[in-house]
Amino acid sequence: MALLEVNNLSKRFGGLQAVKDVSFSVERGMIKAVIGPNGAGKTTLFNLLSGFAEPDTGEVRFRDAWIHGRGPHQIAASGISRTFQHIRLFSHMTALENVTVGRHVRSRAGFVAGMLSLPWTHREEREIREKSLNAMEFLGIAHLAHDEATSLSYGQQRAVELSRALAAEPEMLLLDEPAAGLNMRETADLANLIVRIRDRGITVLIVEHDMSLVMKISDEVVVLSYGEKIADEKPLAVQKDPQVISVYLGEDEC
Repeated sequence: MALLEVNNLSKRFGGLQAVKDVSFSVERGMIKAVIGPNGAGKTTLFNLLSGFAEPDTGEVRFRDAWIHGRGPHQIAASGISRTFQHIRLFSHMTALENVTVGRHVRSRAGFVAGMLSLPWTHREEREIREKSLNAMEFLGIAHLAHDEATSLSYGQQRAVELSRALAAEPEMLLLDEPAAGLNMRETADLANLIVRIRDRGITVLIVEHDMSLVMKISDEVVVLSYGEKIADEKPLAVQKDPQVISVYLGEDEC
């Protein structure tokens, strides 16, 4: 059974049909990409999958459990982490403090336990810090742990956000345009990194505009146009699909 199943998902904002009857699945251990022109509904789809928006209709199943309609924290705790198209870091907090925020979805200590300063809460805080540093080490940014996150370079901030997502030890990682703003060398490094993440047992669903990156690392590609799915194939088949060519190049369909 697929790790993630999306069935007839739809979302409308006023007169705009952002996502319309979209269905696809993601097998465990796969890198799957979602592509499409600007305004195709890609980020809205990610928001629906991660709990930042509720679908009007349709269903999302993760690990054989329905998750549509749950909040972001609940979905993160179930095993899905995400990054954002526009970097979202907490200002006046260090890089490590930002990363530990992602790890807290795995914590058991609540507000009262923290206030009482129970011994096991101290152990858990040490574990949160250790796991967060491990995620930063994996991305090669542990040396930036005590720097203010928003003072870092754009690429470093991207790495902090990704570390935060990985610190939760997800089964599935949603990457929303991770190559945005990166140069060619950084994009090549990103491609290798995503493959390494997959090799660690984390299934990846990625929204991306960089077609060379998508075609290099993806096992399957979903194509959206005006909120509707027009293709769901292996990369080479998508490249040859007449409807996809029409959408991207503005040519008449063959």
